[in-house]
Amino acid sequence: MDAGFILQQIINGFSLGSMYALIAIGYTLVYGVLRLINFAHGDIMMVGSFLAFISLGVLTGWKFAHISMAIFFTAVGISIILTAVVGILTHVVAYKPLLDKGAPKISILITAIGISFFLESLFNVIANQYLGGTYQAFYFPKFFSHIIHIGSLTIPVLTLIVPILTLLILLGLLFILYKTKMGIAIRALAFDIYTVKLMGANSNFIIGFVFALGSALAAIGGVSFAMAYPSIDPYMGMLVGLKAFAAAVVGGIGSVTGAVIGGFILGFVEVAVPGFLPELGGWKDAFAFILLIFVLLFKPTGIMGIDFERQRF
Repeated sequence: MDAGFILQQIINGFSLGSMYALIAIGYTLVYGVLRLINFAHGDIMMVGSFLAFISLGVLTGWKFAHISMAIFFTAVGISIILTAVVGILTHVVAYKPLLDKGAPKISILITAIGISFFLESLFNVIANQYLGGTYQAFYFPKFFSHIIHIGSLTIPVLTLIVPILTLLILLGLLFILYKTKMGIAIRALAFDIYTVKLMGANSNFIIGFVFALGSALAAIGGVSFAMAYPSIDPYMGMLVGLKAFAAAVVGGIGSVTGAVIGGFILGFVEVAVPGFLPELGGWKDAFAFILLIFVLLFKPTGIMGIDFERQRF
């Protein structure tokens, strides 16, 4: 086992972990503000990938042979915007009425699971009736499939782009949270929602912005997954969403930086297990949750877990 092989696994792990991180950030943002685990978030990722696929189909006349970069990024932009709207609608229609009535957390959790099943069923019907089948190949410009050879390393362009994009998004998100008025409002709302309301802040707008931001990042993660595999289906968000949630908890749910670190760690573990121990390749999904249990046994708040009585994010 040479250094090149090890470096190859690290690169692949960071790429996969970046996708988990993009989704894990959404879990962390919503939990940090509302103490709510939005278990529909994985399916929001699926919605983002399907909306990108449909947008590509409409813009190309359903002829995917040659997709230009301009059309691709236009489709992704449409997907991000529409997925953010879906996130806002999820909050307004399903969560806000329960929160306003002071419903117990278990009721909101069950509602989140219900939304998850609804989105899966909705896009299952759409895929079968209008797209020609449950499973669809995902098309994108050939540039992202280009292979870079560095010594013994073979690195697809996409494998390099996703981690860099994730780190840039993390920096942008930290800037929003700590250097803008909206970020200050989000952190204040997370600290004490009732006091913020008494001070006249529009808490519903702030929460809606958090859902929109988390959903937009999930859409980027969904498109990244669709390009990496490359296919989509209405149930793709189930396991991916659970792994992203595990990444958020491993990193320390409530910490944006922790969500990214947890995503990187989880991605590396998932790639490293079949890479270094091929006989355990069938257990790679299980190892993600074994890691979660192992981390929580020694640090229940996660790697970068924070004291919610003192700070947020």
